[in-house]
Amino acid sequence: MSHVVTGGGRGVGRAVVERLLAAGGTVVVIERDPVAVDWVPAHPAGGRIVAVLGDAADEQVAAAAADRAERAAPLAGWVNNAAVFRDASVHTAPAAEVFALIEANLRPVVTGAATAVRRFLAAGTGGAIVNVSSHQAVRPVPGALPYATAKAAVEGLTRALAVEYGSRGIRVNAVALGSVHTERHAAFLAGQDPAEAERISGELARLHPLGRIAGADEVAAAVAYLLSTEASFVNGVTLPVDGGRAVLGLDPEAR
Repeated sequence: MSHVVTGGGRGVGRAVVERLLAAGGTVVVIERDPVAVDWVPAHPAGGRIVAVLGDAADEQVAAAAADRAERAAPLAGWVNNAAVFRDASVHTAPAAEVFALIEANLRPVVTGAATAVRRFLAAGTGGAIVNVSSHQAVRPVPGALPYATAKAAVEGLTRALAVEYGSRGIRVNAVALGSVHTERHAAFLAGQDPAEAERISGELARLHPLGRIAGADEVAAAVAYLLSTEASFVNGVTLPVDGGRAVLGLDPEAR
Protein backbone atom coordinates (compact mmCIF):
# COMPACT_ATOMS: atom_id res chain seq x y z
CA MET A 1 0.00 0.00 0.00
CA SER A 2 1.04 3.64 -0.40
CA HIS A 3 0.45 6.88 1.50
CA VAL A 4 0.93 10.58 0.89
CA VAL A 5 2.08 12.87 3.72
CA THR A 6 2.07 16.62 3.22
CA GLY A 7 4.74 18.56 5.10
CA GLY A 8 6.49 15.24 5.66
CA GLY A 9 10.03 16.52 5.64
CA ARG A 10 10.31 17.63 9.24
CA GLY A 11 8.75 17.36 12.66
CA VAL A 12 5.48 15.51 13.04
CA GLY A 13 5.27 14.86 9.30
CA ARG A 14 8.70 13.21 9.23
CA ALA A 15 7.77 11.04 12.22
CA VAL A 16 4.60 9.92 10.42
CA VAL A 17 6.63 9.11 7.31
CA GLU A 18 9.08 7.00 9.29
CA ARG A 19 6.25 5.15 11.04
CA LEU A 20 4.56 4.29 7.74
CA LEU A 21 7.83 3.23 6.12
CA ALA A 22 8.54 0.93 9.06
CA ALA A 23 5.24 -0.81 8.31
CA GLY A 24 6.53 -1.66 4.86
CA GLY A 25 4.61 0.66 2.57
CA THR A 26 5.58 3.38 0.12
CA VAL A 27 5.33 7.02 1.23
CA VAL A 28 5.25 10.11 -0.96
CA VAL A 29 6.20 13.33 0.80
CA ILE A 30 5.01 16.74 -0.37
CA GLU A 31 7.31 19.59 0.68
CA ARG A 32 7.84 23.17 -0.46
CA ASP A 33 11.40 23.42 0.85
CA PRO A 34 13.98 21.19 -0.90
CA VAL A 35 16.20 21.31 2.20
CA ALA A 36 13.42 19.65 4.22
CA VAL A 37 13.70 16.51 2.10
CA ASP A 38 17.46 16.38 1.53
CA TRP A 39 17.49 13.20 3.64
CA VAL A 40 15.23 11.29 1.23
CA PRO A 41 17.82 10.07 -1.36
CA ALA A 42 19.96 8.39 1.31
CA HIS A 43 17.09 6.87 3.28
CA PRO A 44 17.38 3.11 3.91
CA ALA A 45 13.87 2.62 2.52
CA GLY A 46 15.23 3.37 -0.93
CA GLY A 47 12.55 3.60 -3.58
CA ARG A 48 9.76 3.33 -0.99
CA ILE A 49 10.23 7.01 -0.07
CA VAL A 50 9.61 9.65 -2.73
CA ALA A 51 9.68 13.44 -2.43
CA VAL A 52 7.48 15.73 -4.51
CA LEU A 53 8.47 19.39 -4.33
CA GLY A 54 5.74 22.00 -4.35
CA ASP A 55 2.87 23.59 -2.48
CA ALA A 56 0.44 21.09 -0.94
CA ALA A 57 -2.33 23.58 -1.71
CA ASP A 58 -1.66 23.23 -5.46
CA GLU A 59 -3.94 20.63 -7.05
CA GLN A 60 -1.33 19.78 -9.68
CA VAL A 61 1.26 19.08 -7.00
CA ALA A 62 -1.21 16.93 -5.05
CA ALA A 63 -2.12 15.05 -8.22
CA ALA A 64 1.56 14.43 -8.99
CA ALA A 65 2.04 13.01 -5.50
CA ALA A 66 -0.99 10.75 -5.90
CA ASP A 67 0.34 9.55 -9.26
CA ARG A 68 3.70 8.66 -7.72
CA ALA A 69 2.00 6.83 -4.87
CA GLU A 70 -0.33 4.85 -7.13
CA ARG A 71 2.58 3.94 -9.38
CA ALA A 72 4.07 2.03 -6.45
CA ALA A 73 0.95 0.52 -4.86
CA PRO A 74 -2.76 1.21 -4.32
CA LEU A 75 -3.26 4.50 -2.47
CA ALA A 76 -4.44 3.63 1.05
CA GLY A 77 -4.07 6.84 3.01
CA TRP A 78 -3.42 10.56 2.92
CA VAL A 79 -2.13 12.69 5.80
CA ASN A 80 -2.75 16.43 5.65
CA ASN A 81 -0.01 17.72 7.93
CA ALA A 82 1.42 20.79 6.17
CA ALA A 83 0.88 24.00 8.13
CA VAL A 84 1.92 27.66 8.20
CA PHE A 85 2.74 29.29 11.54
CA ARG A 86 2.17 33.00 11.05
CA ASP A 87 -0.04 35.14 13.22
CA ALA A 88 -2.10 38.28 12.65
CA SER A 89 -4.65 40.23 14.67
CA VAL A 90 -7.78 41.80 13.20
CA HIS A 91 -7.13 45.13 14.93
CA THR A 92 -3.77 45.60 13.20
CA ALA A 93 -3.88 43.56 9.98
CA PRO A 94 -6.21 44.06 7.00
CA ALA A 95 -8.98 41.49 6.81
CA ALA A 96 -7.55 40.26 3.51
CA GLU A 97 -4.24 39.43 5.20
CA VAL A 98 -5.99 37.55 8.01
CA PHE A 99 -8.06 35.60 5.51
CA ALA A 100 -4.98 34.78 3.45
CA LEU A 101 -3.33 33.27 6.53
CA ILE A 102 -6.45 31.24 7.30
CA GLU A 103 -6.45 30.00 3.71
CA ALA A 104 -2.75 29.13 3.92
CA ASN A 105 -3.57 26.54 6.59
CA LEU A 106 -6.96 25.41 5.27
CA ARG A 107 -6.41 25.20 1.52
CA PRO A 108 -3.76 22.43 1.65
CA VAL A 109 -6.16 20.27 3.67
CA VAL A 110 -9.04 20.84 1.25
CA THR A 111 -6.77 20.14 -1.72
CA GLY A 112 -5.27 17.02 -0.18
CA ALA A 113 -8.62 15.65 0.94
CA ALA A 114 -10.22 16.33 -2.44
CA THR A 115 -7.36 14.61 -4.26
CA ALA A 116 -7.48 11.59 -1.99
CA VAL A 117 -11.26 11.24 -2.20
CA ARG A 118 -11.21 11.36 -6.00
CA ARG A 119 -8.47 8.73 -6.18
CA PHE A 120 -10.19 6.45 -3.66
CA LEU A 121 -13.49 6.71 -5.57
CA ALA A 122 -11.81 6.09 -8.92
CA ALA A 123 -10.02 3.01 -7.59
CA GLY A 124 -13.12 1.75 -5.79
CA THR A 125 -10.95 0.69 -2.88
CA GLY A 126 -11.84 3.19 -0.19
CA GLY A 127 -9.13 4.64 2.00
CA ALA A 128 -8.32 6.77 5.01
CA ILE A 129 -7.54 10.46 5.46
CA VAL A 130 -6.04 11.96 8.61
CA ASN A 131 -6.02 15.73 9.07
CA VAL A 132 -3.64 17.27 11.59
CA SER A 133 -5.41 19.80 13.80
CA SER A 134 -4.57 21.48 17.09
CA HIS A 135 -5.97 22.01 20.57
CA GLN A 136 -6.30 25.61 19.39
CA ALA A 137 -9.30 24.62 17.26
CA VAL A 138 -11.37 24.72 20.47
CA ARG A 139 -9.07 26.59 22.89
CA PRO A 140 -7.18 29.28 20.95
CA VAL A 141 -4.00 30.90 22.17
CA PRO A 142 -4.23 34.72 22.13
CA GLY A 143 -2.55 36.14 19.04
CA ALA A 144 -2.99 33.02 16.91
CA LEU A 145 -6.36 33.87 15.37
CA PRO A 146 -5.69 32.74 11.76
CA TYR A 147 -4.20 29.41 12.84
CA ALA A 148 -6.94 28.67 15.38
CA THR A 149 -9.67 29.59 12.89
CA ALA A 150 -8.17 27.40 10.18
CA LYS A 151 -7.85 24.43 12.53
CA ALA A 152 -11.49 24.80 13.61
CA ALA A 153 -12.42 24.68 9.93
CA VAL A 154 -10.22 21.61 9.43
CA GLU A 155 -12.14 19.77 12.14
CA GLY A 156 -15.47 20.79 10.58
CA LEU A 157 -14.21 19.63 7.19
CA THR A 158 -13.17 16.32 8.75
CA ARG A 159 -16.71 15.67 10.01
CA ALA A 160 -18.32 16.75 6.72
CA LEU A 161 -16.09 14.49 4.65
CA ALA A 162 -16.68 11.58 7.03
CA VAL A 163 -20.45 11.70 6.67
CA GLU A 164 -20.38 12.36 2.92
CA TYR A 165 -17.99 9.59 1.94
CA GLY A 166 -18.17 7.03 4.73
CA SER A 167 -20.64 4.93 2.76
CA ARG A 168 -18.08 4.77 -0.05
CA GLY A 169 -15.47 3.20 2.22
CA ILE A 170 -13.58 6.42 2.92
CA ARG A 171 -12.81 7.23 6.54
CA VAL A 172 -11.77 10.74 7.56
CA ASN A 173 -10.44 11.60 11.00
CA ALA A 174 -8.25 14.22 12.65
CA VAL A 175 -5.70 14.44 15.43
CA ALA A 176 -5.70 17.57 17.61
CA LEU A 177 -2.21 18.16 18.91
CA GLY A 178 -0.90 19.92 21.97
CA SER A 179 2.71 21.08 22.06
CA VAL A 180 5.14 18.70 20.35
CA HIS A 181 8.91 18.46 20.55
CA THR A 182 10.05 19.12 16.98
CA GLU A 183 12.97 20.84 15.30
CA ARG A 184 10.90 24.01 15.17
CA HIS A 185 10.21 23.88 18.90
CA ALA A 186 13.88 23.19 19.68
CA ALA A 187 14.96 26.12 17.50
CA PHE A 188 12.46 28.39 19.27
CA LEU A 189 13.85 27.46 22.68
CA ALA A 190 17.43 27.82 21.44
CA GLY A 191 16.65 31.39 20.45
CA GLN A 192 15.67 32.31 24.00
CA ASP A 193 17.80 33.30 26.95
CA PRO A 194 18.52 30.09 28.93
CA ALA A 195 16.46 31.25 31.90
CA GLU A 196 13.54 32.15 29.64
CA ALA A 197 13.80 28.84 27.79
CA GLU A 198 13.62 27.02 31.12
CA ARG A 199 10.60 29.08 32.17
CA ILE A 200 8.79 28.35 28.89
CA SER A 201 9.54 24.63 29.16
CA GLY A 202 8.21 24.61 32.71
CA GLU A 203 5.01 26.38 31.70
CA LEU A 204 4.45 23.99 28.81
CA ALA A 205 4.94 21.03 31.13
CA ARG A 206 2.37 22.56 33.50
CA LEU A 207 -0.15 22.95 30.66
CA HIS A 208 -0.01 19.24 29.86
CA PRO A 209 -1.33 16.96 32.65
CA LEU A 210 1.23 14.31 31.73
CA GLY A 211 3.88 16.83 32.77
CA ARG A 212 5.66 17.10 29.42
CA ILE A 213 5.06 17.86 25.78
CA ALA A 214 4.65 15.14 23.16
CA GLY A 215 7.30 13.41 21.16
CA ALA A 216 6.67 13.48 17.42
CA ASP A 217 6.76 9.68 17.39
CA GLU A 218 3.81 9.61 19.82
CA VAL A 219 1.75 11.69 17.39
CA ALA A 220 2.84 9.45 14.52
CA ALA A 221 1.57 6.39 16.40
CA ALA A 222 -1.90 7.93 16.67
CA VAL A 223 -1.93 8.92 12.99
CA ALA A 224 -0.81 5.44 11.94
CA TYR A 225 -3.60 3.90 14.03
CA LEU A 226 -6.26 6.06 12.36
CA LEU A 227 -4.91 5.11 8.94
CA SER A 228 -4.89 1.41 9.76
CA THR A 229 -7.55 -1.29 9.55
CA GLU A 230 -7.43 -1.40 13.37
CA ALA A 231 -9.48 1.82 13.17
CA SER A 232 -11.88 0.46 10.56
CA PHE A 233 -14.96 1.72 12.43
CA VAL A 234 -13.49 5.06 13.50
CA ASN A 235 -14.83 7.86 11.29
CA GLY A 236 -15.43 11.58 11.75
CA VAL A 237 -13.43 11.71 14.97
CA THR A 238 -11.05 14.39 16.19
CA LEU A 239 -8.67 12.54 18.50
CA PRO A 240 -6.83 14.74 21.01
CA VAL A 241 -3.16 13.79 21.16
CA ASP A 242 -2.25 16.44 23.69
CA GLY A 243 -1.50 14.72 26.99
CA GLY A 244 -4.73 16.12 28.40
CA ARG A 245 -4.03 19.78 27.62
CA ALA A 246 -7.48 20.42 26.18
CA VAL A 247 -9.27 19.16 29.29
CA LEU A 248 -7.04 20.80 31.90
CA GLY A 249 -8.60 23.38 34.18
CA LEU A 250 -5.77 25.33 35.78
CA ASP A 251 -6.35 25.90 39.49
CA PRO A 252 -5.26 29.35 40.70
CA GLU A 253 -4.87 27.91 44.21
CA ALA A 254 -2.75 24.93 43.10
CA ARG A 255 0.46 26.73 44.02
